[in-house]
Amino acid sequence: MAQESCDLDKDETELELLKPPSPSIFLKPSQDPPIHRPETAPAPSKRPARSSRGATSEGESTPAAASVKRCSSCNRKVGLTGFRCRCGDLFCGQHRYSDTHDCSFDYKAAGREEISKANPVVRASKIIKI
Repeated sequence: MAQESCDLDKDETELELLKPPSPSIFLKPSQDPPIHRPETAPAPSKRPARSSRGATSEGESTPAAASVKRCSSCNRKVGLTGFRCRCGDLFCGQHRYSDTHDCSFDYKAAGREEISKANPVVRASKIIKI
């Protein structure tokens, strides 16, 4: 019986080595400070500047104008329904097609490049004639 108790002690020591790490290791990532979003940080700083006697400088009015999304052709507000063209401009539903807004993007050249990349030229090796 003494041998059995020794074996049990060995098993316990082996089990202690195989125990999972303490739960404090798993809690460390959640204890990190929260990530600050750049969108939320500037917003409170802009509001007090605008509310002070109604005077705004040019630097503050420029970001407000940039946030309004407008069609490049008709200057209509598009909001979430704006379509970004390959030429880089933003358009409304009526001007979203390249033929309606005189798009400067060369679709033919882009198509040729895609086809040439997708289908490389296959040339057979020369056959030696006897």
